[in-house]
Amino acid sequence: MVEIALGPKGAFENGNIGALRLRAPPSQVVSPTPPDKPAKVPKTPRVVELLRKAIEWKALLESGQIATQADIACQEGITRARVTQVMGLLRLAPEIREKILTLPDTIRRRAVTERMLRPIKAVANHRDQLR
Repeated sequence: MVEIALGPKGAFENGNIGALRLRAPPSQVVSPTPPDKPAKVPKTPRVVELLRKAIEWKALLESGQIATQADIACQEGITRARVTQVMGLLRLAPEIREKILTLPDTIRRRAVTERMLRPIKAVANHRDQLR
């Protein structure tokens, strides 16, 4: 038999073990083990999601379903400046956009971020962007 003594904090150090005792056979005694962590699921890179949103927003603006980027900001719950930043991804060269959209799902740190692309999208010439 295994005996488990329960008592107030510090009772074991003082030798003052509480009156409440629980006796259990060894087959019922379990040792604490850390819970199993679920396997990490690969995620779509954030930059891919942002580029897809920018394409979707452009289609909504062109179709007239949404009048302005300010309306998109209100609908999405973000600032107009953030909408402008995301829409700026559409200024990237078509080849770069295609590469971004085909990035594989990953578990590790992302290789490309929207912030990394800001200096590239500021370049007007697509050939210079590719370089």
